Amino acid sequence: MVNLEWFRTFKTIYETGSLTGAAEALYVSQPGISLHLSSLEAYVGHKLFDRSSRKLLPTERGKLLYNYILEALNKLEEAEEHFHRSTEAERPTVSVGMCFETFQFTLEPYLPTLPFNVIIKFGEYPEMLSDLDAGILDLIITPQKGDYPQLKYEPFFKERIVVVGGAKTNTAKFKKLLKADDKQGILDWLKSQIWYGTTGDMEHLRRFWFNNFDKRPDFKPNYIVPNICSILRCLSVGDGIAVVPDFLAKQELDEGKVRLIWEGSKIHENTLYFGTRKKCMYGQEIAKVKEIFLRKMVKAD
Repeated sequence: MVNLEWFRTFKTIYETGSLTGAAEALYVSQPGISLHLSSLEAYVGHKLFDRSSRKLLPTERGKLLYNYILEALNKLEEAEEHFHRSTEAERPTVSVGMCFETFQFTLEPYLPTLPFNVIIKFGEYPEMLSDLDAGILDLIITPQKGDYPQLKYEPFFKERIVVVGGAKTNTAKFKKLLKADDKQGILDWLKSQIWYGTTGDMEHLRRFWFNNFDKRPDFKPNYIVPNICSILRCLSVGDGIAVVPDFLAKQELDEGKVRLIWEGSKIHENTLYFGTRKKCMYGQEIAKVKEIFLRKMVKAD
């Protein structure tokens, strides 16, 4: 099925005469505009524009398509404007991407206080970066930066990746191994423990392991659960260990439900970034979301 946004993009390219002009008019990156156009051309099976040195010139098929859809699109845009004006005039909608645990720890309690609509999307970081560039998301919280010229990144926090364990986990032997700096003994002890992992992302474990032992982990966790919040709840009532970002476990560590087992012989930290487009129409709303993260993260630090 054709995506109606392709038609809106096509109409804007037709009227502005360039991909750049359409990107500025729609607040979408130029690669996103190009993707919409190529997708529509593939769908209709015809070239819709000829590239000249200065602007895009519509082909005969392009002119025909423009005239055919113009009235319908104008009516849709009028309906959209009328609906927005009558029901949401004071409530813009901001789309934010982040991991599930970060949302629970930071933004979730504050959603009812925000004077605008918020759509939260969870997913893998490469997908979030692509969605941000395409205009689907307005802000992402990410430890990764992509190669997108229209995006900018603002560092705001460093998360430390650590090994935590349940309050009942016996670490007496491990402490002796650490004191003796017995690297092989440390490795063997860790591998002998009950491990928890998540279904979506084992990157923390892989990076921590390689950073400390110069190789990938050669074992699988005993229990695979949906997310880090589940791991912490499980550890709170039993033994076992897991590799997690320290700030996500702050409450459980403070309450003694889990405890810090090891920060590693080499500290492993990730920088978290606010990712936004360089041109965005929701600057004030995004600033409010950033403020919540900064306030919450400083408290966790």
